[in-house]
Amino acid sequence: MSRIGKKPIPLPQGVKYSVQGNVVVVEGPKGRLEQRIPEGIKLLTKDGHIVAERESEAQAAIHGLTRALVANAVEGVTKGWSKDLDIVGIGYRVEMKGKDTVVFTLGYSHPIEFPLPSGITAAIDPKQTRITISGIDRQKVGQVAADMRALRKPDPYKNKGVRYADEKLKKKAGKAGAK
Repeated sequence: MSRIGKKPIPLPQGVKYSVQGNVVVVEGPKGRLEQRIPEGIKLLTKDGHIVAERESEAQAAIHGLTRALVANAVEGVTKGWSKDLDIVGIGYRVEMKGKDTVVFTLGYSHPIEFPLPSGITAAIDPKQTRITISGIDRQKVGQVAADMRALRKPDPYKNKGVRYADEKLKKKAGKAGAK
């Protein structure tokens, strides 16, 4: 039995969910999310919690996954999700252009304009070296953060580039033979 799949999902005040075919719709104070659920997994309400149950052992591999996706949707519509990125390097910075475009200056010959998808917001600190990406969809927030990091991955020798705020980097030594 899946340990994650067995855990009940707490249903906070003001959050409603409905299952329409194989799609669960979660509505809360921050918005509305739709999440596909595979065949053979049913969502039931038991004393203020959502419980994911599978029909047979054939769905064992996706039982925990389905429960985690629905739990992420419930947390997204109540608290939301966010990811912090640090921009490290001399002259490297980030700024907003309008409401839905982020402009990166990362040592290339040109600035990079990054359009934000719908449902995603970005906040930049006054030093222009930290950006916070937030939204209600955990997958979309993580994908936007990964795309921004891919613009200039952290260099292992100088540790310059775009990195997650909680990312630990191992700095490599340079050439050992140079005297």
